[in-house]
Amino acid sequence: MTSRTIGNVLMNGASTDPLSASVSIFDVGFQRGYGCFEAMRSYEGHVFRLDAHLARLERSADHLRIQLVSRDLLSEWCTEVATGGDGVLRVYVTGGMDASAPGIDNLTAVYLEALPDISTTVRLDLLEAPWHADGRVSELTGAKTLSYGPNLAATIEAKSKGFDDAVLFGSSGTVLEGPTFSIGWVVDGAVCTPGLDSQILASITREATIEAAEEIGLTVSIDRYPIKALLEADEVFLMSTVREVMPVTAVGSVEFLPGPVTVKLHSAFQRLVARDAV
Repeated sequence: MTSRTIGNVLMNGASTDPLSASVSIFDVGFQRGYGCFEAMRSYEGHVFRLDAHLARLERSADHLRIQLVSRDLLSEWCTEVATGGDGVLRVYVTGGMDASAPGIDNLTAVYLEALPDISTTVRLDLLEAPWHADGRVSELTGAKTLSYGPNLAATIEAKSKGFDDAVLFGSSGTVLEGPTFSIGWVVDGAVCTPGLDSQILASITREATIEAAEEIGLTVSIDRYPIKALLEADEVFLMSTVREVMPVTAVGSVEFLPGPVTVKLHSAFQRLVARDAV
């Protein structure tokens, strides 16, 4: 992982060689996955929707009762690291050294990671996610926490069956999201995507894609959808920080072709990114 890091890592704002950057084994972020994080895209040194990402990080930390440094300081650290150029800017906040009082002696790590090889399409397995909130509310509803074990396990399971990743559905049979992305599809020229009332992640890329769709005159429908709605779509696409808007060519055994609406939506998203960077 360190070989993919662009420049130094900031640990609580201090420049640290990637090979020396570490978290204590006694930190509850390591021991229990108690902490929060953000992943953002840096385009030529400009972080896309930095404020929106930091606002979500603050919401996550609030759910976890972890005290963050100020928004201004976080923004300063992210802007400094983003000067490395194109890449994925990652911010991790650990829970600290005392499980009974989160945030004590905790760490905030900020670094820029080189973009991975990104394919032009993706094939998704269809997997149930019994761990997902699926409309229920708990103490961590809406938080983007370090506890991504079930999500990673879903991706690994999908890859073991020959897919690139997974799209998840809840115990109710409702389409949710991917392990690290939001899902959308096209029916008769209209864009459909699950709503936040299913307690999916409030994705920054999803929000921007909806904005881009409306700017080019596409109808956007946001609701709770059964699996059947996804499998009977004309086109399917995913939305993520790293992959932006990408065509999906299979969901389980159902095949799809990259369609014209997805192409238009991706172009509109890229124009939005370019405008944001001005």
